[in-house]
Amino acid sequence: MPVTHFKRLMMELDTRRVLVPEPTLPDGYEWAAWHPSTIDEHARAKFESFRDDLDGELFSCLSDESGCRRLMYDISHNHGFLSQATWLIRFVGNPFLRSLPCATIQGLRKQGNVGGVQNVAVIPEHRGFGLGRALMLQSIKGYQLAGIHRIRLEVTAANRPAVNLYRSIGFEVRRISYRTVEQFFEADAF
Repeated sequence: MPVTHFKRLMMELDTRRVLVPEPTLPDGYEWAAWHPSTIDEHARAKFESFRDDLDGELFSCLSDESGCRRLMYDISHNHGFLSQATWLIRFVGNPFLRSLPCATIQGLRKQGNVGGVQNVAVIPEHRGFGLGRALMLQSIKGYQLAGIHRIRLEVTAANRPAVNLYRSIGFEVRRISYRTVEQFFEADAF
């Protein structure tokens, strides 16, 4: 079975060293603060974002809707869960459709009073509108309210748009690791 190694970057931001601007959303989008009743919306946005994405391949729970639901349950029940750093964005710009969860981020307090960004997810149809940046800035504000100024995240190095976004906010690479994934190939059936 072939094995592939994916480069992962652990990035860190010290919010005391950068100016964090106020997050803004484009017209047609709205914020939803964390509430346990939004867990399925977070899971849906996460699944729609990662199911056909490299991270869905690296982390199998992200390519499965029930896996995303379990992950959201686990994150939200973690003793370090930070509701103020956990946000959902809904698309409300079409008056003929109900609101659509289209982006999510979750935050945890890690050891040493360091924040840990869990997943930044924007579904493909809503990328390119600044939602990822808005999520990051909104989450950073939540960490600051909780008294956390050092924030860490991990990202697959091949995800250049995400890496560039995090760098533009002020995150710096602190460590490089590799994730090994076995590739499964199905033989053609005749």
